[in-house]
Amino acid sequence: MTTTASNANFKNYILVTLAYWGFTLTDGALRMLVLLYFNNIGYTPLQIASLFLFYEVFGIVTNFLGGWIGSQLGLKVTLYTGIGLQIFSLVMLAFLNPGWVQWLAVTYVMVAQAFSGIAKDLTKMSSKSAIRLVVPQDAQSSLFKWVAILTGSKNALKGVGFFIGSALLGAFGFVNALLIMATGLFLLMFTGLMLPKGMGKIKKKVKFSQLFSKSPEINILSAARFFLFGSRDVWFVVALPVFLRQVLGWSFYQVGGFLAVWVIGYGIIQSSAPTLIRRFGSGRPPQSKTIQFWTFTLTAVPAAIALALQLGVPANFAIVGGLLLFGVVFAFNSAVHSYLVLAFTDDDKVALNVGFYYMANSGGRLAGTVLSGLVYQWLGLVGCLWTSMFLVLGAAVVSLRLPDPKPSKAIAWKAGDGD
Repeated sequence: MTTTASNANFKNYILVTLAYWGFTLTDGALRMLVLLYFNNIGYTPLQIASLFLFYEVFGIVTNFLGGWIGSQLGLKVTLYTGIGLQIFSLVMLAFLNPGWVQWLAVTYVMVAQAFSGIAKDLTKMSSKSAIRLVVPQDAQSSLFKWVAILTGSKNALKGVGFFIGSALLGAFGFVNALLIMATGLFLLMFTGLMLPKGMGKIKKKVKFSQLFSKSPEINILSAARFFLFGSRDVWFVVALPVFLRQVLGWSFYQVGGFLAVWVIGYGIIQSSAPTLIRRFGSGRPPQSKTIQFWTFTLTAVPAAIALALQLGVPANFAIVGGLLLFGVVFAFNSAVHSYLVLAFTDDDKVALNVGFYYMANSGGRLAGTVLSGLVYQWLGLVGCLWTSMFLVLGAAVVSLRLPDPKPSKAIAWKAGDGD
């Protein structure tokens, strides 16, 4: 019986991961498509940032309500609804008319990006919650390993998506690239036929007030997550690609390829985080001191890159070297964060808590995206890097209040429920 359940859990893990991987490829490709296409036709950094505004705003709303929806309807419903909405967003963008006046084009893209933002966070919340349901809560080392593999592989594939988006834009143009991706996602929808219906669904009704996490650990971790991801996106989302394209004169392929390699490397390190922490640390799963160490360490990296640029170090060297270091340290931060949110969560609250946590994640991305366009337009890339340093410092200070996780309950959901 145990072997049968384990096999079913592993099958579900593979199906969820495949669905998440497919979505992630199009998510990374779409971001690069929109950014490079609109930069190429003359949009300013702040205007480009505004195109992603609804993507992040509706991501916050989705994470807030998505956990509740997942707990009531099941994670299978939210996962494949997310993929379906991404298909709709891609097709909608394909009907963008280059002849429209700018305000209409911007509004249209923002609305399409809103659907993509909803899709992204429904898919992410569903996938990461599902992993919690196929690994017993008392198996913390296994949980850290599988979460890191899912998250790290997602980031590696998002990097591949960056390159795919750039390559499709150069080879097929904006519209054809969108339609190619929509077709691929449509085929991926059929994997949903093999997942159990009741995955993550709870029988009792959840009151609206319960959507706000009552766990101090989840609240603290969510606040740290807000600052952490704001610190990355404040210079990575808009400022860096525009700087590489406009100031350094890189081509579509160079910008997309470089960012792709960086995100792939970041994902590989994130997937390797459990092994590396176990080998060079105490051998135990991450504790509160683990995230505190890595967050305070990260504080120095954007400051060092900014100082290097201000002291006249060649931009290509400072950015490439600095990004490599930033990616390594940030990957450890993200891997430990993704583990801790599940380690602090009971089985019957997994969708609610993960949804609340990633609402904070989306809030940080929103703040980072807006600041990326705004600060870059006013103060350039150096200003974005100093802003990043202060945001990381905020995450580090908040994390000082975090206790160690103390899991006690075994897995509540068993494979096959809801069939």
